[in-house]
Amino acid sequence: MPIPQSVVNTNESAPRFLQSQNVARTMSSVDLRDLVNDARTRAGESKVRNDQFIIRVEDELSGELGVCSFIAHPQSGVMMASYELTLDQCTLVGMRESKAVRRTVLQKIKDLEGPKKLSTIEILQIAMESEKARLMLAAQVEQQATKIHSLENLFKEGMTHTQFCKGLNGVNVMQVGKYLETRSWLYNESKSGTRHRVGSYARDKYMTEHQHEVTPHGKDPFISFTPILLCKGAVRLYELYLAGHLPMKKNWDGLHTHDKAVRGAA
Repeated sequence: MPIPQSVVNTNESAPRFLQSQNVARTMSSVDLRDLVNDARTRAGESKVRNDQFIIRVEDELSGELGVCSFIAHPQSGVMMASYELTLDQCTLVGMRESKAVRRTVLQKIKDLEGPKKLSTIEILQIAMESEKARLMLAAQVEQQATKIHSLENLFKEGMTHTQFCKGLNGVNVMQVGKYLETRSWLYNESKSGTRHRVGSYARDKYMTEHQHEVTPHGKDPFISFTPILLCKGAVRLYELYLAGHLPMKKNWDGLHTHDKAVRGAA
């Protein structure tokens, strides 16, 4: 049989799907036959000659095939009759094999197919989700920056928890000490309930203590301890404030300090 002028030569050893823009993936029947024969060998079945395989292809895909051409086998270089088959056509031909062979062939076809080509709608959906995530992140970053700015203005080294909470809109400062007792930040060492000490849970983590000697007139001197808020403690206290856990005044307007700052700047 004479060889057509449009013979396709290839030096590639592995079967592959070809795809041009807007054109369905294709695979030569020679490459498909090699996949089938490899699976048949593994299943203990005899190989199929190319002329036999071409007959199967023509029988299965009668009326759907293009022009039969000749290509060089990627390994032996022998010229063989071949059809270009789409993925669906390869699957139909592969379904003619035994169960064991069919399962292997179809899986290899699926693996060779490569990544799924996204539709325009899917691409738009991904773009919309990406933009939504970007806007949410930008809002979170802006909100976080506002909180940090508020903290920088509110917290000064050496502050007590009371002094810090005075800068938080709506907080009932008189009740904060008792609240911190419930969180084991503070404990009370006096019967009157007015002398707070830093608890072991919060010591050197959220709070520390300043001490100084007090000398009352006509009485023995004693050491007084003042709980001092550390920077990490101020951050945690601010988080509790924003989460709605601090004791608030009954006439609180519902705005947090950074809310008021943002509205005031608008």
